[in-house]
Amino acid sequence: MVLREWARDAHAAVDEAREALRHVADDPASMTDDEWVALLGASGPELEALCALADSARREVTDPDTVTFVVNRNLDTAVVSAGRDDVPPVEALVEEAWRLGATEVCMQGPVPAGAPADEYLRLIERVHGAAPDLHLHAFRPPEVRDAANRMGIPIPDFLRAARDAGLGSVPGTAAQILDDEVRSLLAGGRAPAVGEWIEVIEAAHAVGLFSTATMLYGHVETPRHQIAHLRLLVEIQSRTGGFSELIVMPMIPANAGPHLDGVATATVSERETRAVHAVARLLTLGHFDHLQVAWTKLDRDVVEQVLRGGVDDIGGLLLDGELMPEAGQEADRVLDVDELVDIAACIGRTPRQRTTAHADPPADRLVSIPQVRR
Repeated sequence: MVLREWARDAHAAVDEAREALRHVADDPASMTDDEWVALLGASGPELEALCALADSARREVTDPDTVTFVVNRNLDTAVVSAGRDDVPPVEALVEEAWRLGATEVCMQGPVPAGAPADEYLRLIERVHGAAPDLHLHAFRPPEVRDAANRMGIPIPDFLRAARDAGLGSVPGTAAQILDDEVRSLLAGGRAPAVGEWIEVIEAAHAVGLFSTATMLYGHVETPRHQIAHLRLLVEIQSRTGGFSELIVMPMIPANAGPHLDGVATATVSERETRAVHAVARLLTLGHFDHLQVAWTKLDRDVVEQVLRGGVDDIGGLLLDGELMPEAGQEADRVLDVDELVDIAACIGRTPRQRTTAHADPPADRLVSIPQVRR
């Protein structure tokens, strides 16, 4: 079993963090893995200095005075595909999201086992037909692979067909930690290999679909796994340029399987969360402009802390509505405009709406944002 905790002399750890801080301030690109690991362990004054450096880096590559967000709705593929009597047709859910001001629908999860072979493609066509100007962000790498296998075609061919049917981008979730041992431990046995995730992501980028990139922390991985994961994402971005943003998210204890009892069932500390986000900003500098906080998985005060420590984006409002169905782990999680404005005010920034691709939405898609109270 991989162990997350590692023994280090407290005084040595402080000295290493201080030396790494001096180096990262001068040249983040030349940092060693040991130095990044030292920064992941930073606490006290060293953590504050790390977060300040990360926020300074954020200000250099994004609008320094704003926090961006997208207006979207999340749909659970299995729920909208099942044809249940208690769930409205996907067209009704999409049309309602459009009326409420959404610019994006995100759909994740596999279709039911007995669904038609082309069900993924049919769902894309139905969403696009209901709201042609709405961006569809859908299907993680395992679902893309499942779709291609069901249709008996290569992954790039499915992605081209999906793109032509109206798919706009692919969620880079299911990355977890890009290490085969860690992924196997998380799955309680064999898990899809790292190479399978990379194959789908690079195929999506090759056919003109962009994707997000993600990292799931706070389970069986070590700090070195985190650094290796971030470096691999940077390598992929250097090859394809297809990642739109990086989303760093903690594992929620309730989502850990029983085989992880006592290993991945403790809530991740605020210290670790701040350090991970700050290191993610600095290590990926020059490759990722946008770093998103997973607000559905963190307490409000921690969200504010990471927004002060290198994060520029808060993700989606996750619109509610009369027809809102189950949305997997994010069911019943809604961030409204008033709370967004309050968060922005607390960190001294202004909310700015964006599209999925981090562009400005059309004027008729802009939501009304109250004046920020400073």
